[in-house]
Amino acid sequence: MDPITYPLTSDGPFSPAKEARIPVSRLRYLDGDLGWLVSKRSMIREILADPRFSARQELRSTFFASAADTPPAPPGMFIGMDPPGHTRYRRHLTGQFTVRRMRLLTEHIEQVTADYLDRMAELGPPADLVKAFSAPIPAQVICELLGAPLDYRERFMAEMMTMSRTDVSKDERTAALTSVLTYLAALVKQKRKSPSDDLLSGLIQDSDLTDEEVTNVALLLLGGGLDTTANVLALGTFALLLDKAQIPALTDPANTENAVEELLRYLPVVPGTARTALEDVEVDGVQIKAGETVMLSLPGANRDTEKFADPDTLDLHRDTHGHVAFGHGVHQCLGQQLARVEMRVAFPALFRRFPDLTLAVSPEEVPLRDDMVIFGVHSLPVTW
Repeated sequence: MDPITYPLTSDGPFSPAKEARIPVSRLRYLDGDLGWLVSKRSMIREILADPRFSARQELRSTFFASAADTPPAPPGMFIGMDPPGHTRYRRHLTGQFTVRRMRLLTEHIEQVTADYLDRMAELGPPADLVKAFSAPIPAQVICELLGAPLDYRERFMAEMMTMSRTDVSKDERTAALTSVLTYLAALVKQKRKSPSDDLLSGLIQDSDLTDEEVTNVALLLLGGGLDTTANVLALGTFALLLDKAQIPALTDPANTENAVEELLRYLPVVPGTARTALEDVEVDGVQIKAGETVMLSLPGANRDTEKFADPDTLDLHRDTHGHVAFGHGVHQCLGQQLARVEMRVAFPALFRRFPDLTLAVSPEEVPLRDDMVIFGVHSLPVTW
């Protein structure tokens, strides 16, 4: 069988690409190098927990460039590092993202959500749920958490959108990145001089990180806090509007937590992550050679029939224990508790406020984000 060509295209709004459903296959990257595509859940968990597989970005092809064109991760950009560098940054941030701290944010997130729902009601139907609800809520929350002025969130959203597009030039992507880093660097200098009660100030005061390191950490947090949660909220709402019988299971407080976990399992928002073998490794009978990059399909793993019965069905009463929407191992998503809080608040609030919410267009007319690193919808026209 010929190798699959990377990148992959989605197979509809709620299903991973058909190639990402194959347990293990050969994959040809943009630079022509051969690697692997894995969607088998047990293999993915094994690889993500194995230190013989590296997360260092200079060792692998990316969405936009070959490994030969990718420099090492700059100071603070810890998702592209291995221990001990990764461990150092992660340790400093763990205290900022505790479950307790995220739960303390719940009341504030409830108020932010209510404010945007009030605005939707005032403006009246129809509305684009992405612009009116799913994008601005996580944008405001992450800006407040970082201590960034809220009047900059529109700029953040626009620049981060450009950075995650797959159809823009390298120069456009670099310009957007430079713009965000310039602002964040100035914000970090301001926080060092005049700290306040926010995550960046706490990170500066409680660590020995340089301004450059804190700036790059802030960029990671901003990217994770903006795009991923926004697309889960929008794509999740799309799925629920096509299967309204599921909504009571989400708005039932006794089942909301479980329902959110099922949405995380079901929605193919984050296409995957990659690791590069540091030596020859055999995983589940597959020989992976040193230097080969393995693309790990998280949506594919979340549809693995060995773990989840009838995995292509959204079932908000399902036991979703063991999904890998946030990854696995030492690189498991640091902001997952914040994302969960936002989803547990926003989804039920939306459907309680607008119980007759419905799509304002046919499902086929909803524009999918096939041109983005993070999958979802560009807009979601709704009415009520």
